[in-house]
Amino acid sequence: MFLDEKYLSAFEKLEIDSRIREQEPFPALRRVVREYPVSDEAREEECGYLSYNMTAGDCLDRELYVAFQILDYALCSAPGAPLKQVLLDHSMGKDVYSEYDNGIQQPFFSIMASDTDVSKEQEFVELVNREMGRIVKEGFDRKALLAGINHFEFRYREADFGSYPKGLMYGLQMLDSWLYADDKPFIHVEANNIYAGLREKAGEGYFEGLVQTYLIDNPHKSVVVLKPKKGMVQQDLLQGRSGRAAKRKAGMSPEQLAEIVDGQQALKAYQEQEDKQEDLARIPMLAREDIGREARKLVNEETRAGDIPALRHNLFTNGIAYIRMIFSLDRVPERLYPYVGVLNACLGLLNTEHYSYAQLSNEIDLNTGGIGSGNNLYSNVENIDMFRATLELKAKVLYGNIPKAMELLREIAMTSDFRDEKRLLEIVSEGQSQMQSQMASRGDRTALNRALAYGSVSGAVRETLTGIPFFRLLTRIQSHFEEEKEALMQALEELAAIIFRRENLLLDYVGTQEGWEKLEEETSRFAGKLYEGSADTGSYRPVPQRKQEGFMTAGQVLYVCRAGNFKKKGLPYKGTLRFLQMMMRYDYLWVNIRVKGGAYGCSCSFGRSGESGFSSYRDPNLKNTVDIYEKAAETVEKFTADERVMTQYIIGAVSEMDTPMNPAAYGLFSLSAYLCGISQEMLDQERAQLLGATQEDIRELAAYIRAFMQDDFLCVVGNAQKIKEEKEMFLTAENLF
Repeated sequence: MFLDEKYLSAFEKLEIDSRIREQEPFPALRRVVREYPVSDEAREEECGYLSYNMTAGDCLDRELYVAFQILDYALCSAPGAPLKQVLLDHSMGKDVYSEYDNGIQQPFFSIMASDTDVSKEQEFVELVNREMGRIVKEGFDRKALLAGINHFEFRYREADFGSYPKGLMYGLQMLDSWLYADDKPFIHVEANNIYAGLREKAGEGYFEGLVQTYLIDNPHKSVVVLKPKKGMVQQDLLQGRSGRAAKRKAGMSPEQLAEIVDGQQALKAYQEQEDKQEDLARIPMLAREDIGREARKLVNEETRAGDIPALRHNLFTNGIAYIRMIFSLDRVPERLYPYVGVLNACLGLLNTEHYSYAQLSNEIDLNTGGIGSGNNLYSNVENIDMFRATLELKAKVLYGNIPKAMELLREIAMTSDFRDEKRLLEIVSEGQSQMQSQMASRGDRTALNRALAYGSVSGAVRETLTGIPFFRLLTRIQSHFEEEKEALMQALEELAAIIFRRENLLLDYVGTQEGWEKLEEETSRFAGKLYEGSADTGSYRPVPQRKQEGFMTAGQVLYVCRAGNFKKKGLPYKGTLRFLQMMMRYDYLWVNIRVKGGAYGCSCSFGRSGESGFSSYRDPNLKNTVDIYEKAAETVEKFTADERVMTQYIIGAVSEMDTPMNPAAYGLFSLSAYLCGISQEMLDQERAQLLGATQEDIRELAAYIRAFMQDDFLCVVGNAQKIKEEKEMFLTAENLF
């Protein structure tokens, strides 16, 4: 009503045809070639990208919407999938993967090879077409199709969206159809019968028909080639931009130039202008007293499964058991520690005593909701240099299939073939390629973790397991595999024998008593088959060292991080730091780094163990961003706000603390608290401090910023030219890749 009275009623209604039309089918394959920048040290023949793409029907086809997910799994995404394996066997790239995008009106399916030689384009396309033709002729492995169906049906029924609310995620999924048909909002949310129907069609030629129709006979295809080019950022791209700008400026009148200057000044004034209080007051908002006073309750029960220590989280899970076999790394000697991350990457992806790795993948997805592994590090909140580093085997499974899940976990831990040279090289190459992509796109995380490693033993261990040293190890192994392979295989065998022992094991379980009764018996059987006898054990305690590092890439932007630890300066963790975190993110850092500075994002963190940091994301600035970090404490020291503003930040902080959790996430929250030494009393106290925060409480937190900034841990990832221009800021500067 308000919009109609104040705005819409002043205009005449126009009938607009806003239908989203499908792209006209190509009469034949189209080829697109683009260049992208790489560093001067990169090997161009190993940096290209190839993508073979086909349209895949209509998003309003309910069955096809799900069927292509299973097709993607069985064809290329599952470990050992035939198309992926053929491309890897012919060295089409360090990593080969596929993608099915069904969230648009005209879905498409892509097969991609990364870190490859673009001269292999024709061979790449021919191999894809030849293998798809073979599959149509000989048929899919029916077990692989059933595994894919079970995998996606389990995910559909579990509805695990992590920290995102289910209602939001279901709403977004509804848009996959609702945007294109007003009467079909629920067709992809209600999918129970689709899985049942596809299970009947597996082995009857249905999926082979999809390959023939949409991937082979379909002329609506493209090949996209990304060619690496050295010096593109520093020369071609920047010169092109400056040349275009100069040419445009030369053609403008004095009046037009003055208009641009006036516009820039007006924009700056608008950015610095504060909202009027009377406008802000119109927005409805909760009061402090409306917020619950109780912190989330920890759900931990210490017990034993036979002689194995266990932690139970008695939560309703709709018949699903969430199992973690947590193995301590305390006995891993220093010489082997760098290889722990490689061991983690290999588990579940190698041949075992009873299965090839492709068969193992099928068994996992046929009988469970997923099995995986991971490295974690739990720092003690009272002493950051006390920690527990772990290698964890994880499974989610219906109660009735717990015995099978435990059998598969034992198979992976105890019988993986670490002597399969070909498969090891594939895993290392794929991991190196994926990690390089992640480090380039999320340089803020890379920089923050690296900076935190300068100040604590636990941070240095984390960096060894998952950071730049681990990436460098993968790169070295991949580049010199013949020289490195024997040391790698020997290290993996030794690590398995040192880690997978009952004395290292803690069992973690989320579920009800019904599942526990089955798991308790199976755990004793599992533990009885772990390694025994003597082993070359030791310990790893790296010495942290203050550094100021720049890691240069061919990217155009920067990720700038300053980090340190306030707790080592004698300052206790307070719940009000959550308030400060919100204020920094959405006011001081947001305004100065994103709005005024032009960065794409910014963040800050204050950990219970004292680890803290400021970071920017896709930032065009370096020194200016660091200067903003330096002035943060001064700004906090002068903090003033009325009750409305105080409450806004408190609500934002509480919303992060009270994010809805599914049972698996709730169990992990409780487990992490247990291993980090976080008590219920701590959580209650922190919440009370936050809800009772005053202006003076916040001003006192300036000391916390000064304390962690005093460490002067600086790490920057990104644009090589800008890092070189500010070389006096760094102790060392080197290429990241």
